[in-house]
Formats: sequence, C-alpha cells, structure tokens
Amino acid sequence: MIGFSNLDLVALTFFAASWVGYHYAVELGPHAGKSLNMRMNLRRARWIRESLLRENRIVDTQVMNGLQNGTAFFASTSMIAIGGTLALLQSAERVVAIFADLPLNSAPTRTVWEIKVIGLAMIFGYAFFKFAWAYRLFNYCVILIGALPPARGHDEREAERAIHETVEMNVAAGRHYNRGQRAFFFALAYMGWFLGPLSFIFFTAAVLVAMYRRQFASDAARVFRYPEGA
Repeated sequence: MIGFSNLDLVALTFFAASWVGYHYAVELGPHAGKSLNMRMNLRRARWIRESLLRENRIVDTQVMNGLQNGTAFFASTSMIAIGGTLALLQSAERVVAIFADLPLNSAPTRTVWEIKVIGLAMIFGYAFFKFAWAYRLFNYCVILIGALPPARGHDEREAERAIHETVEMNVAAGRHYNRGQRAFFFALAYMGWFLGPLSFIFFTAAVLVAMYRRQFASDAARVFRYPEGA
C-alpha cells in the first residue's frame, strides 16, 4: 500500500482481527453466555416478564427513557467526533509538519495522514449508525411495553408472544448499543496508529485486554457469579 510499511499492514490486520475476534468471543463464541452483556440480556427478559405483573408501568417507561437518553447522547457524541475528525483533513499539512519535528522514526506523508483520518471517521460513522439504530429500537420497545396485555385477565398465549417480542426488541437494542460503544473503544486503539504501527499494536492490545476483562473478569461481571436464589 502506497505510503504504508509492512509493519503498518501487520498492525492494521491485528486491529481488524482483534475487533472481529472480540465480537466472536462476546456474542458468538462458546463462552459468550458468560459475558456481562449476555448475562444482562437474561435480566432484560426478567424485567419485561416482571413488568407484565404490574398494573402501573410508569417505572418501566422511565427506565426506557433513561436508556434512550443515554443512547441519544452517544449518537450526538458520534456526530461531533465525525465532524472533529473530518476537520483534521483541513489541517493535514500543519499536522504533518508537527509530526516531522517530533522524535518519531518517520513522519507521515499527507496521503498517509488523510487515509488514517478517513479511517477514524469511518469508525465513528459506524458507531453513529449503531447508536441511532439502538435509539430507534428502544423507541419500539417503549411501544411494545405499552402494548403488553393487562396484568390480570390476559390470555396466556397472547401474553407470552408479547413478552417474547418485547424482550427480543430490547435485547436487539442493547446489542446495537454495545456495538456502538465497542466502536468507541476501538477508535481509541486506532488513534495509536497516528504515533506509528508499534503504538497501534500496543494500543489495540491494551484496549482488547481491558474490554475482555470487563466482560469476563471485572467486578461487574462477578456480580452474576452467585447462583440463582442464593
């Protein structure tokens, strides 16, 4: 690739493999069921099932509003990040000159700098689409909660179908929200590439370890190690 060394390509490949591998480990792998996200999905299902027993579901809608507000915040932040990243393209020559004065092995060319910036903007763009879609799904979930049958005198088959639809919509919204946050974390790793390929590899490994630990070995993950009913 023009302007990139073999080590740059190795670092970029490691970055992509880390992202895909983390996705597999947390969502599809044999131990995905033990991840914090998957355990929270079970609690989402319990929450929706409990909400069916309540006559007044104001608390449930307030919880959904909180989830929507958090998602909207990250969607707005993604747009700001995209704008800030694209603004770097206008100062490419100045940035390249600054890097040339730093004690680095090699200063990036303008073409290399612009390609890296565009890549970062694409990551934030991906995050925006995930957060925006999660916001829409949480909105659908509010409607489904409102459509749950009454706590008393409901048909069991109708109630089970309504619970299933609401849980699946809630889980889907949470899944896209998590993917958006994942993009933010990997964007931090990607920024290491601006310092060089070795920094890129180190930043990616550090972010990967931190994210994996949060899912499987953090204090939040240990909350769910107690057996049911204990």
